[in-house]
Amino acid sequence: MLIVIDITTSYWVRDRIYTDINKLPNYRTAVVLGTAKYYTTGAPNLYYKYRIETARDLIKQGKVQQLWVSGDNKTPYYNEPRVMANDLRRQGVQAVQIQQDFAGYRTLDSVIRADKVFRLPPFVVVSQRFHCERAMFIAKTRNIDAVCFVAKYPEGHFKVRIREFFARAGMVLDYILDRQPETLEKGKEVR
Repeated sequence: MLIVIDITTSYWVRDRIYTDINKLPNYRTAVVLGTAKYYTTGAPNLYYKYRIETARDLIKQGKVQQLWVSGDNKTPYYNEPRVMANDLRRQGVQAVQIQQDFAGYRTLDSVIRADKVFRLPPFVVVSQRFHCERAMFIAKTRNIDAVCFVAKYPEGHFKVRIREFFARAGMVLDYILDRQPETLEKGKEVR
């Protein structure tokens, strides 16, 4: 069953996934999905690195004018949006081009909040392909006008792909149960 969900999801959203920046239409906004900058071992997280680089490239090539960084911010010691915003500024993105969603606890939260809370016009999501496909399933089933641009995928991360099988099963369950984001309020930074 997990394999069927996985394959069906990939097929169903394929028209919303872009891998070539030259084929991506221009959008006003890209939503960068959060992840930790470092693993618990202290090693750099390449998923994070590649998302930041991809978001920077979308700005530099004029494909988007602003970035919304969406991620977890439940404690003062773990703040994905703040870390992403700081790293994007270090990469040359202007501070005025970066907005932060501090309540993007899950992919579902980030995608729905971009539409319902922040009322973004049609937007681009930035993440790795497996994550893009899940985000686009959420967008498509909720009638949210979004596409996804694929960030580079780190080599040799088989465990993440296995985890995705289960995440997609949860995604389908969220759809069946009509689960909503944890909050539909603007969200505040935890300091």
